Amino acid sequence: MPNFAVEHVNRVRSVVQSRNGPGRSATANRITQSWIRCLDEYRLDPGTCAEPEVVSPAELCERQERLADVQAVAKVEMANLYQQLAGSGYAIMLTDREGVLLNYFGDPAFTHAASKTGLMPGAVWSERAQGTNGMGTCLFERRPVTVHQDEHYLSRNTGLSCAAAPIFDHEGDLVGVLDASGESRLAQQHTLALVSMSVQMIENRVFLHQFRHDFILRFHNRPEFVGTLSEGAIALSVTGKVLAATRSALFQLGLNDRSEIVGRDITELFNITFSGLIDSTVRKAFHPVPIFEIRNGARFFAVVYQPVATSGGRHAAHIGLLPGVAAKETPPPQPEGPLDKLQFGDPLMTVNVEKAKRVLERNVAIMLLGETGTGKEMFARAIHASGSRANRPFVAINCASIPESLIESELFGYRSGAFTGASKDGQRGKLLQANSGTLFLDEIGDMPVALQARLLRMLEEREVIPLGSETPVKLDIRLISATHCDLPKKIGMGEFREDLYYRLQGITLTLPPLRERADRGALIRHLAAEESAEDGPVELDARLLAVLEQQRWPGNVRQLRHLLRSMIALRETDRLTVRDLPPEYQTDTASLAPVAGEDPAGDSPCETSLNTLESAERRALLQVLQRHEWNLSGVARELDISRNTLYRKLQRLNIKPPEKSLIH
Repeated sequence: MPNFAVEHVNRVRSVVQSRNGPGRSATANRITQSWIRCLDEYRLDPGTCAEPEVVSPAELCERQERLADVQAVAKVEMANLYQQLAGSGYAIMLTDREGVLLNYFGDPAFTHAASKTGLMPGAVWSERAQGTNGMGTCLFERRPVTVHQDEHYLSRNTGLSCAAAPIFDHEGDLVGVLDASGESRLAQQHTLALVSMSVQMIENRVFLHQFRHDFILRFHNRPEFVGTLSEGAIALSVTGKVLAATRSALFQLGLNDRSEIVGRDITELFNITFSGLIDSTVRKAFHPVPIFEIRNGARFFAVVYQPVATSGGRHAAHIGLLPGVAAKETPPPQPEGPLDKLQFGDPLMTVNVEKAKRVLERNVAIMLLGETGTGKEMFARAIHASGSRANRPFVAINCASIPESLIESELFGYRSGAFTGASKDGQRGKLLQANSGTLFLDEIGDMPVALQARLLRMLEEREVIPLGSETPVKLDIRLISATHCDLPKKIGMGEFREDLYYRLQGITLTLPPLRERADRGALIRHLAAEESAEDGPVELDARLLAVLEQQRWPGNVRQLRHLLRSMIALRETDRLTVRDLPPEYQTDTASLAPVAGEDPAGDSPCETSLNTLESAERRALLQVLQRHEWNLSGVARELDISRNTLYRKLQRLNIKPPEKSLIH
């Protein structure tokens, strides 16, 4: 055992023994109390070299499925948190209520620590298994904690710094922990603050999703904070009874427990009737309206959002019957804008679109991150087309494709005779061309360092001086930048200015690679419809769709679009099958399990007894089943139906699973 480990073990035992006297442990701090639990209750050896406990893959899948709703939201916030801490050597982890690590976003610089300590999906990080640590101690104490290096109980974990916060459901039950762990030598309190904010976002989004089929009152004592992280949210039944409330709602109302609010009528909390509140919200075009708390007269601003109707029409019959609310006042559904057409259900893309909408008319720079081909320019164009500058110029420039000697003149323009070879009439640069519109700087990470200083000055002063001129020209542009590079790493290498980075990074949106998008199937069908729009619609059979969804797509959406364009151009019928794939895409199709009820050629013998409508429903359901790998719980959740209803559909539409073992 290394000397540092021996010293740590001796220190742990010494501290615990000194605190074990009568009346001593009660005054111990949280770390010492945890050490006492680990040694006295769990009988853990602080110097143990035993392999970390890891659950089986099957058990891990089962645990992940139990928290499917939380995971769907948590993955987005974990990605955002990871982006905020990128380059600082941190990993972001999510555990369930028993400390089993479900998901993991790791910084490449952190791999060494991860391999030593067992930071991997399926590893158990409860106090009983790993001693004092961020995740396990947070689960025990049910509050945010930091555990810094030698505060860990096990000597093998003393290289870690952990910041963890508990995640609660709407009933106040602990469901898991979000943790950021790294090899930082400094205990950073701001990391714990970021983790706690991410947890609050997770809880809020899970709440809004779980009660999306009910009325939701969102409120705050300041109108501009309605719709933000700090708002309170209360779910209401069609009669105005409280179904549930977020932690922030209880805090703002000065309540200690959910039992003080659940089951009460809205009129017992605020000085307004339920129908009056809905009526006011509709008349104010869903802008926050003032309401007053009954107990102490505190003023809040609130908006009531109506239920999302299910396929079965839940609440549809009730909304129009609420007294005092005329049906004609219900606002019509808003048409989809350019941004909405970029996402089809992927959680990260949904968040990206919502964030972009919030800053459409604000002077906030946007930075788009993502692999090549993920659609960064398309996203930038959608932002431009969605705002008040839609009819103004959109100017895109790829900083990696212009020779370094020309990029300055391309951006800033030049006057006649500014340099040898210059046009006699001069040239308006891209900045001036984009005036009053949007400038999109793609591959900003490849901009020469010398030019970065001029760009920073332009952003600060909002004016440009063309080469060879002394007269500044005022600019009014929206700036969107994009890169696939790791800019913090480039900053560390002196290849990118840190001050420019923070000036460009008003908000950062990370576009997921195609292989990680949860809406791949819908996106593939959408692109196929777009590419075949001029020639008439085409159909993708279920087996082809399954093959396309399982591809790695190194070129992302761009590669997919080009493939579909070629297949549609070369097709012999309006139904595409795996036979229409180019040879290089057919290497793995032989090992693909057949879709139930379909032969490899794409024929559907089971459809012969069904009518046209039932056949269409069957094909759509088969695609959903294939996308969820026959996980019936996941399919039922996506379709918003019960498992029993799903079983009846399978029987009615002659669908049989390929293997019974695939049904969960």
